[in-house]
Amino acid sequence: MSAIAGIYHLQQHNLDPEQGPDLMKQLNRYPADDARGWQSKSVFLGCRSQWITPQSINEQLPYYDPERKLAITADAIIDNRSELLNTLRVPAPDRESIPDSLLILLAYEKWGEQAPVYLVGDFAFMIWDERQHKLFGARDFSGNRTLYFHRSQSSFTFCTVIHPLLSLAGVGNELSEQWVSEFLAIPNRVDATDCFSTVYRSIEQLPPSHSISITGGNITFSRYCTLLAPPELRLSSNGEYEEAFREVFGRAVKDRLRTHLAAGANLSGGLDSGSVVSFAAEELRHRGRPLYTFSSYPVDGFAGFNLGKRVADERPYIQETIDYVGNIQPSLLNFPERSPYSEIDEWLDIMEMPYKFIENSYWLKGIYEQAQQKDIGVLLSGQRGNWSISWGPALDYQAKLIREFRWLTFYRENKGYTQSMEANRRKVLQIVGKKAFPSLGRLLPRQQETVPELIDPGFAKRTEVHERLREFNGPVGASSPTVYDIRRKHFEQPHIWNVNGTVATKLSLKYRIWDRDPTNDLRVIRFCLSVPEEQYVQNGVDRSLIRRAMAGRLPDNVRLNRKRRGVQGADGIHRMIPQWGAFLSELREMTQDARAAAYLNSAGLAGCLDRLGSEPAPSLIFNADFRLLTRGLVFYRFLKRLS
Repeated sequence: MSAIAGIYHLQQHNLDPEQGPDLMKQLNRYPADDARGWQSKSVFLGCRSQWITPQSINEQLPYYDPERKLAITADAIIDNRSELLNTLRVPAPDRESIPDSLLILLAYEKWGEQAPVYLVGDFAFMIWDERQHKLFGARDFSGNRTLYFHRSQSSFTFCTVIHPLLSLAGVGNELSEQWVSEFLAIPNRVDATDCFSTVYRSIEQLPPSHSISITGGNITFSRYCTLLAPPELRLSSNGEYEEAFREVFGRAVKDRLRTHLAAGANLSGGLDSGSVVSFAAEELRHRGRPLYTFSSYPVDGFAGFNLGKRVADERPYIQETIDYVGNIQPSLLNFPERSPYSEIDEWLDIMEMPYKFIENSYWLKGIYEQAQQKDIGVLLSGQRGNWSISWGPALDYQAKLIREFRWLTFYRENKGYTQSMEANRRKVLQIVGKKAFPSLGRLLPRQQETVPELIDPGFAKRTEVHERLREFNGPVGASSPTVYDIRRKHFEQPHIWNVNGTVATKLSLKYRIWDRDPTNDLRVIRFCLSVPEEQYVQNGVDRSLIRRAMAGRLPDNVRLNRKRRGVQGADGIHRMIPQWGAFLSELREMTQDARAAAYLNSAGLAGCLDRLGSEPAPSLIFNADFRLLTRGLVFYRFLKRLS
């Protein structure tokens, strides 16, 4: 709920009284309800507060407790308040009003540096322990709130965002070649595997699931949370699993509706956001308040193109959910004046770094702007749902059954799938066979389109980025990773979700709206990881648990839909038609600029540009050449800003 900042003199000398206020001035660009600073001899803590929850109204941050000799500044919403209130024995009269920051402080008093283990929510905080002359802080398990820092020989300075740290004397804006090389070499949305690094060499960040402890000149980091598979949950019937799911997930949604402002939610035509909205609208109905939903759809005039089983315009499914669930005040938006190209500079201002999600950038920011106009405090989403609540890939499950020699179950699942999907059984068996034994596919000759890399080959060689990424991903073995291996790593490796937290934090500060994702709740994830796989796929039906659990809560056309899935941003190139000439011109400039050539594969990108052609064909939006060119362009714009 805040932008926090602070300075600690590592030799515990007196701080210049102007240093802290000067640091806080850099945060004035963000809307706030309050801004304060607190200083002792060698420590300054600051907070620019946005009051989102009822308990945060008039909350004093930073807060110093003279009895406990502890001071805290925090950017946090804690969701397991009821458990903490009981465990910490907070007096009954104070339970409704105690702010989350004080709960964190009490947790630190009880558990010390183990305190983050007991916290569920989105948080980044720093505590000054006066008795131990120690600065201690932590970031939540998936990094939903950011925390950057700069360390010199004399001081440690931290902040929620980067630019105040760049304003410090002696701090330069030289790029971190390790971060940049990974950003350019990793083909998916992940920015870098090293969660300590940032795009700037002089600025680091506290990784998700980590705490930091500073005593004098000693700085230590500790990972306090690793999401390993818990013991398997064994219940007696499908109905018990469904009820357990509704209880855990419903509570996560309810906890994330804690705001004194209006509550909103992203709503697509799918299961994840629909399930979030269903529970949220029901809870708010009990409180006599509506749920505001925000949905994007293609710009008028977009004729579409062959998307296979994907749907660009989800309004029919969205409307069915709205009508069925009720207590919803919807906003269906198409942002006709925006495109992926038009929003680059503003996104670079928001992110303070390059980004890769250019295809969806215009509607994502547009929804926050519309939500701000409705005085929304929390905006619910279901971004992690594919890996948690709606897990259950049917064909991968069949492949798993083959590998485990569970032939009878495989036969039943395969038959159920082919019949319910009206699929060709022979083709299904071919797909399942490749998934069951992916290493065999490498032995077969096949033609594969060669896609150039975004990173300059010389830069890649000099930074040894490919060797570094191979080492990080582990040695190449005889077998390829299955989707189950990918899911396990998805939760074990904190870098995978780091970019989502970066986007959420930066948007929340600009628009005073917190993204709250119940599908990413720690309790929900642990529950979902404990559920047996046979609950997630049954009789050939994928995502079976959530489909069954949402019976009576979502319309069947949405709940049971298995043949059509939505895709956002399909009209991106269509939106760029008025700017296409300028877009191509800037791409040509990029491929010829020596500054870009030091990092980008200029020759490869020039080839992409030739294949792209001069006509803005809408179907190119998901083309590999277009994706490389646009990601390169975002980085090029960022590079030009530095010089």
